[in-house]
Amino acid sequence: MRGEIYLNDKLKSFVQAKGWQWPEKATLEPPKDEKFGDLASNLAMMLTRQAKTAPRKIAEEIRETLLAQCPEVETIEIAGPGFLNFFFNRAFWLATIPEIASQKESYGTSRQGKTTKVQIEYVSANPTGPLHIGHGRGAAIGDSLTRILRATGHEVHTEYYLNDAGRQMLLLGNSVWVRLRQLAGEDIEFPEESYKGDYIKTIAADILAAKGKAFLDTPEDQAIEYCKNVAVEVILDGIKKDLAHFRVEHQNWFSEKSLVDKGVVTKTLETLKAKGLAYDKDGALWFESTRFGDDKDRVLRKSNGYLTYFASDIAYHANKIERGFDLMVDIWGADHHGYVPRMKAGIEAVGNDRESLQVILVQLVNLLRGGEQIAMSTRAGKFETLADVCEEVGVDAARFIFLSRKSDSHLDFDLDVVKKQSMDNPVYYVQYAHARICSLMAKAKERGIQGTHPDMELLALLDTPEDLALAKRMDRFPDILSLAARTLSPHHVSYYLQELAGDLHRYYNVHHILNAPNPQLLQARLHLFKAVAQVLRNGLALLGVDAPEKM
Repeated sequence: MRGEIYLNDKLKSFVQAKGWQWPEKATLEPPKDEKFGDLASNLAMMLTRQAKTAPRKIAEEIRETLLAQCPEVETIEIAGPGFLNFFFNRAFWLATIPEIASQKESYGTSRQGKTTKVQIEYVSANPTGPLHIGHGRGAAIGDSLTRILRATGHEVHTEYYLNDAGRQMLLLGNSVWVRLRQLAGEDIEFPEESYKGDYIKTIAADILAAKGKAFLDTPEDQAIEYCKNVAVEVILDGIKKDLAHFRVEHQNWFSEKSLVDKGVVTKTLETLKAKGLAYDKDGALWFESTRFGDDKDRVLRKSNGYLTYFASDIAYHANKIERGFDLMVDIWGADHHGYVPRMKAGIEAVGNDRESLQVILVQLVNLLRGGEQIAMSTRAGKFETLADVCEEVGVDAARFIFLSRKSDSHLDFDLDVVKKQSMDNPVYYVQYAHARICSLMAKAKERGIQGTHPDMELLALLDTPEDLALAKRMDRFPDILSLAARTLSPHHVSYYLQELAGDLHRYYNVHHILNAPNPQLLQARLHLFKAVAQVLRNGLALLGVDAPEKM
């Protein structure tokens, strides 16, 4: 908020001029109720001890000083024991309009993260089947967060961690091998603990067609390994295509298997042992994670010699640290909640600040059709793929709905509601606001109405509560981006866009834009609406959602 920055500077100058220190607990923020001003501060009460004066007396001195210095401030009210409530004049808020007209796509951006190198690792689904909508929610969150952090000046690198080692891969290879033998005519039972989706049959049929029945004579361990490698390649290719269609970027695809093959995991375990943080017990290697606040120690290498996922994850994050990332953001399913403290313990054990790892937990998506929940299971092959959902409702709708709630909240995704062109559909609600403005601009052009420069004399004609509501809302956009970046929470942007769209739709219900009483007011309103359209476009772009001109 421009006003927050402006007043913060003025208040700090006042405190400095008095020879006082800025109180740590002093606040300056929008009040919950607008009747208490555009901004409110407890500064006067926090200065009482230093000033050795009653807070209301300090507040009166602040009011007198700032009203003399700040023509943008219309009035300052003192409430209760000394709260300061600041009210800006209308011209201050309307100045947002030419600012947006000047900055265009860059409006809202900042350099707050200019010294921070961030890595966001997300989706990272095992390449054992197509992406489902749960993966889609994580993909939308990770990609939108990437866009937001870049817009706020962070250096962001995106990565997909490929779990291509371990038991799940062997299970995948065996699933394809058994299906292949069945397709070749063998009367064998399909193991219960296998991947049962139709895609497994398709991969098996393609291998059989390419290799022929002679492939059945291959030693089983070699055949399973071959089936696994082909399956991973086919499934991963499908995942990459689905993510590209979903407008999701991954700059780097990092293989877990590469960590194992290059001995990186073994080296990391040796380092932990050398530090006295890993020990042998009952034939297994344990990490002393209780030294870092975990509730119990964790196994790194089992007694049968197999590495745990945890061992690979510590090595992987040690690799991230070596690559120089100041902040590592991992986006995981909510079922990994208990894994977070041990992973932070691992980060600390390899010599980094545990807070350099931030984990965003993504709750499940309940997919509904006709009000009924659709049962999903990757292993059983019963699931709605991300590709199928995007085909049915569109990428825009899918992304917006995934980003419409806080990531750790459960999300009901009703396919029927999302397909409706109705104000009850949040995607339609926001996109229609933009299309509505574009339609208005097209009609103005048809009538031969020429654009003008948005000078403040013209904008002063915007004197209704609805005008002020839109101007104030647009002024908040940079703060919303800053908040979303600080809290790693893209949903703040989707909430904001719905609020801005609501202000726009209410404006339409009150005012007849093209039938304004005079040409000057019409021009002022067109400038206002152009600014709203720009902010809607900027916000939707951060969600990876299009801003259509027609609907």
